[in-house]
Amino acid sequence: MKAKLRVESLEFLNSMSKNTILDVLGIQFTGIGEDFIEATMPVDPRTHQVYGILHGGANAVLAETLGSAGSMLTVDPLKYKCVGLDINLNFVKAVRSGNVIGTARPIHTGKSTQVWHIEIKTEGGDLVCICRLTVMIVPIEVK
Repeated sequence: MKAKLRVESLEFLNSMSKNTILDVLGIQFTGIGEDFIEATMPVDPRTHQVYGILHGGANAVLAETLGSAGSMLTVDPLKYKCVGLDINLNFVKAVRSGNVIGTARPIHTGKSTQVWHIEIKTEGGDLVCICRLTVMIVPIEVK
């Protein structure tokens, strides 16, 4: 059975993004439930590659952000940190403008690793990128 996500406030999740790459790329958490987490990212010069389309690396940042944040919501954040271990992305559609919406759902929530399925779509619902992220759950060392 998959672990349920703690439903934190979106304000809390977005406040953790200050002064990080999420802030730079304009990524905002927009939805959360017991089995998903969602965020949006603008498609503009901050996230474009040289051909004027959404950069694959920007998709990777959005996907890893969602999977890692989702993992954090399944563990005690005072005892564990959740970091990306492996990521696989398939790019399906080029996007030049607007916003993309990423939705992550847990596939496996183990004690030491988790696997997340992330889909990134246009505002119109077209699939842009599909991703699988493995997250490592690391105990926080008390010093």
